[in-house]
Amino acid sequence: MSKAPITKAAIIGAFTAAAILVAPGAQAASMDKCYGVSLAGENDCAAGPGTSCEGTSTVDYQGNAWTLVPAGTCDSIDLPGGRSGSLDKIDRDLPEA
Repeated sequence: MSKAPITKAAIIGAFTAAAILVAPGAQAASMDKCYGVSLAGENDCAAGPGTSCEGTSTVDYQGNAWTLVPAGTCDSIDLPGGRSGSLDKIDRDLPEA
């Protein structure tokens, strides 16, 4: 396993933890749904057809699965292979039917 996905997951986790600590009462308002940034099984929800929700993505960086990230950071998350996060569903890295 390369270090890049682990580093990105750690960065997302650190941003999330910081946002929760800074504004516990307003955390929902200060978070965005960021599609295509989670590792397989680590999404927060919306993993597409055939999945139930949290933790059900089956592909790393699955474009139709989202993870909560601090508001304003989604588009700046750089991932392996030139991928980045998106505030909208992405038609990439989808599981094979």
